[in-house]
Amino acid sequence: MEAVVSLPADGGLTAACDALGVARATVYRHRARRAAPLAPPPSRPHPPRALTPEERQTVLDRLREPRFADLAPAEIYATLLDEGVYHCSIRTMYRILDDHAEVRERRDQLRHPVYTKPELLAEAPNQVWSWDISAPCGEEVEM
Repeated sequence: MEAVVSLPADGGLTAACDALGVARATVYRHRARRAAPLAPPPSRPHPPRALTPEERQTVLDRLREPRFADLAPAEIYATLLDEGVYHCSIRTMYRILDDHAEVRERRDQLRHPVYTKPELLAEAPNQVWSWDISAPCGEEVEM
């Protein structure tokens, strides 16, 4: 590819591309990249209606209030609207929570302990009886 790109524009470029099975547009694109490397894209402008850092902190403080600890952002939004308070949209609440790694189940969940399988230990005859589900007609089996 480098050899074809380095050929002069009027010196057999078409023949070289045909011989190698390379499109001329590819050669021209490589020449353009070599002449002017790609500049990084311009940074996005700050939207004029975006929340200021102080407003974002106010929303985060509201979301962290104890009375909202077990509620989803949509429920918090509705409750605040009923009280006549509007800070931002539901989606913005989710974005703010996501920025602080708090998008998760907000309710306190009870963790069940690891269940240990009971062990039946007989130290003498007729101490442990069990039901054998593989036996026909529900016959009891002595262990």
